[in-house]
Amino acid sequence: MQYDTRAQPADFTYKLLTATVTPRPIAWVSTLSPAGARNAAPFSFFNAMGADPPTVVLGLMRDPVRGLKDTCQNILDTGEFVVNLVSAAMAGAMNETCVNAPSEVDELALAGLETEPSVRVKPARIKGAPVQFECTLLSAVVTSPNQTIAIGRIEIIHIGDEYLVDAERGHVDNRKLDLIARLYGAGWYQKGGERFEMVRPVWKP
Repeated sequence: MQYDTRAQPADFTYKLLTATVTPRPIAWVSTLSPAGARNAAPFSFFNAMGADPPTVVLGLMRDPVRGLKDTCQNILDTGEFVVNLVSAAMAGAMNETCVNAPSEVDELALAGLETEPSVRVKPARIKGAPVQFECTLLSAVVTSPNQTIAIGRIEIIHIGDEYLVDAERGHVDNRKLDLIARLYGAGWYQKGGERFEMVRPVWKP
């Protein structure tokens, strides 16, 4: 079967993408509005895109009724955000922040989450998240009236000491992070799973 994406409605293509591009890492994004209102929401159209400079990308879709989501609007208005990675222990709290609450609602308070001050940006970090990236906006690409791609530069990386094998060498215990990933449908996620390792081949002339 083949699907011409220009001939399909966006919600149909969304189903195909989210069911095939799996598992997807989750960016639990905390932002501040220019007036200081806090916001937190998870996004699975997310990944790291490079290390020089350290770069992350967020796919921010527009709400069909309310327009730009608070996260997107705050990033565009302030140029700052924090990406918190989601451990299995924090999955329930993350899910609570998925709620389609009005703009004035503080999802962090709603989910009973504590925060920690950031070092270089104004939005707070979510306390307990094993990894937190303080980011500034490099560029925003409007790919359609319904979608904005935010490219952020990671300014500060926070990793809990308990997840480091060798802090000086930057060695992280990836298993201990116990990160969850997004799968498909309305609410499927992945935790753990079988792992395997392969040695990368080296060309020998």
